[in-house]
Amino acid sequence: MTGAALPALPARWHSENGAPPPGGVIVADDRLRADAAHAWAVRGTAVLWQGDYHGARQLCSALARRAGADPHRPQVPGGTAPTTAAEAFRLHREERARTARVAGSLLVLLEADHSLRLRRAPDVRRACHEAYGPPDGPRVVALRELLGVIGAQQWRERGVDVPALGARIHPHYGVFSPVRGEYVDLVARAPLPSAVRAAGPGHGTAFDLGTGSGVLAAVLARRGIGRVLATDVNPRALACASDNAHRLGLADRVRPVGTGLYPPGGERAGLVVCNPPWLPARQSSPLDQGVYDPDGRMLSGFLDGLADRLVPGGEGWLILSDLAEHLGLRSRDELNAAFAKAGLRALGRLDTRPRHRRAVEAARAAPAAGPAGTARGSGGTRVGDPLRAARAAEVTSLWRLGAS
Repeated sequence: MTGAALPALPARWHSENGAPPPGGVIVADDRLRADAAHAWAVRGTAVLWQGDYHGARQLCSALARRAGADPHRPQVPGGTAPTTAAEAFRLHREERARTARVAGSLLVLLEADHSLRLRRAPDVRRACHEAYGPPDGPRVVALRELLGVIGAQQWRERGVDVPALGARIHPHYGVFSPVRGEYVDLVARAPLPSAVRAAGPGHGTAFDLGTGSGVLAAVLARRGIGRVLATDVNPRALACASDNAHRLGLADRVRPVGTGLYPPGGERAGLVVCNPPWLPARQSSPLDQGVYDPDGRMLSGFLDGLADRLVPGGEGWLILSDLAEHLGLRSRDELNAAFAKAGLRALGRLDTRPRHRRAVEAARAAPAAGPAGTARGSGGTRVGDPLRAARAAEVTSLWRLGAS
């Protein structure tokens, strides 16, 4: 998040993505055409909107489309296809970042009470309070960000159905939502370690590292583990996990304990569960923390610390997609070498295929997609969605790890 004064405006700049304030700002309304707004955006000048709210949403979508169709977008030199999936993925991310910058140049003013005074605007005060905290003065934000805040508040109210729990999990803003149920199902059906079984129902200790919404901690508690210590580097996630534990009647078993990777104090557990971000790539923003793990730091931290935090007969459960392998970002040999380097051995593995919409669509379209997911247009070869082919082949695994 960043905060800075905007010239000639009684408000400060706010960006959850950590984006710097725009180099210049013009004030506009419904008379501004999308082509003109795009021209301002590519020059680094943002538009502070004072027209109709629904017109602003349409303009935001139009800017995103123009950014994706921009002839100066990232292309493969010489119009040739990327030679590797990793190269295609890098160019794809550059293109997405450009689209985000251009679409994020449309700004709105939130008043001192978080209200949005645009014609036909919804009441956004509660959504902004949940995302930003209590009002502390007017602020200028990108409409694209505000739409995410509104959507997050709707997800929080509605919740996400988790069949493995027979209940709903309510994600908070900025916390990864458990919409991919296959990894939750793996944790729900994996055989419990001997150390946990020996402790008996209502006893034993487990760690849930990077708990997020707290869904895996709740599953472990429902499976009879008496004490689940949940950690996360994101304070919002700890608050979310605590909220969900109370909603589910599990607050006596699930305890958010700190913002490090492992719980403080050196305590050992019969089970340590970790579902790190699956792609070892640099984050574009703090909101990417649930997807990207720069240099695989969280994965390495989990593996390197695991042997010293297990009781005899304990296990570490690593939930990891092989998406990075299909994108050329990490090989299976590198993963196995990391196990051995950390003094760990694989005791078993459970696999499942993703069931979410994008994976299903990718599998259906796989025969038409090249290995790097490229597309050819009139301007030469441009980057398509390299994730499509990778998603079509993706497998999510629960690795059962023990000390060597």
